[in-house]
Amino acid sequence: MTILVTGATGNVGGNVVDQLLKRGAKARAFVRDPAKAEFPDGVEIAQGDMLDADSLRSAMSGVSTLFLLNGVVADEFTQALIALNVAREAGVNRIVYLSVIHSDVYVNVPHFAGKFGVERMIEATGFEATILRPAYYMDNEITIRETVVEHGIYPMPIGDRGLAMIDARDIGEIAAIELIRREQSPDPLPLTRINLVGPEMLTGADAAAVWSEVLGRTIVFPGNDTAGFEQNLRQFMPSWMAYDMRQMSERFQSEGMIPEPGDVERLTELLGRPLRTYRNHVAELIG
Repeated sequence: MTILVTGATGNVGGNVVDQLLKRGAKARAFVRDPAKAEFPDGVEIAQGDMLDADSLRSAMSGVSTLFLLNGVVADEFTQALIALNVAREAGVNRIVYLSVIHSDVYVNVPHFAGKFGVERMIEATGFEATILRPAYYMDNEITIRETVVEHGIYPMPIGDRGLAMIDARDIGEIAAIELIRREQSPDPLPLTRINLVGPEMLTGADAAAVWSEVLGRTIVFPGNDTAGFEQNLRQFMPSWMAYDMRQMSERFQSEGMIPEPGDVERLTELLGRPLRTYRNHVAELIG
C-alpha cells in the first residue's frame, strides 16, 4: 500500500519521503505544483491543495497511511481538519501527525494552539495515530546565518530556559520509522505521542558560543528583545506571522522547550544512533 506525505516539498517532508524510499516503502507526495517538485524515481506525485477537498480525495485513493504536515499559514487549522475528515471518508485511519512540543502549554501562540486542536480531533475521532511533537528546528538557523557571519550576533531571542533543538533530518527519519511501523502492523496500534528533541539544551548564550567556536571568533547574544524581533520579521513575512513568532519567542523565554525524562534515550533507541548535535549542524551551515 501507499503512504501519502503532505508538505512533501519542505525540509521535513522531503526527508520523510527520502527515508520512506530507503526503507522500501511506497510514497506519494502531495504537492501544489508538480513542476517544482523534485523527487527520486519511484515517488508518486499527487497534485492539489490542502483546502481543496476533491484534490485530497484523489490523493488519498489507494492510500493506507498518512503523514500530515501543515505549514505555518493563516488557515493551518482549517487545512488540517479538512485533511483529517477526508482521510476518515477514505478509510485512512493510520496517521502520523507533525505537531509541536508543548502544544498544550503555549496556549496563546496561534500555530501551537492550532496544532493542539488537531491533536484533540485525532484523539477524539479514534485515529490510529502517532503524534510527533518536535522542539525548535536547528534548520531554522539557516535564516540567520548571514546575520551571524556578517554582524557577529546571534539574533534569535530564545531566552535562558533552554531549547532542545532537533535536526529536521532526525525528524524525517523518526517519522518514516513510525509510518512504516503503523503501515506494517497487522493490528491497530494505540495512539502515541513522541517528543522530538535534540541531545542538549541550548540558551541564546549557548547558541552564540557554538557559533563562536565554529567560526573561530566571538559571536554575541544581544538579549531577548521580542518587540524588535517582531519588527525585523515583518520585513519579510506577514504581520500576523511575525506576531505569532513573537508570542512563541516569549514562551521560549518563560517556558523553554524542555524534554521529559527519557525522551533523548527513547529517540536514540528508535534511530539506533545518537541524535545530531547543534554544533555539527552549525558547522554544516558554515560549510
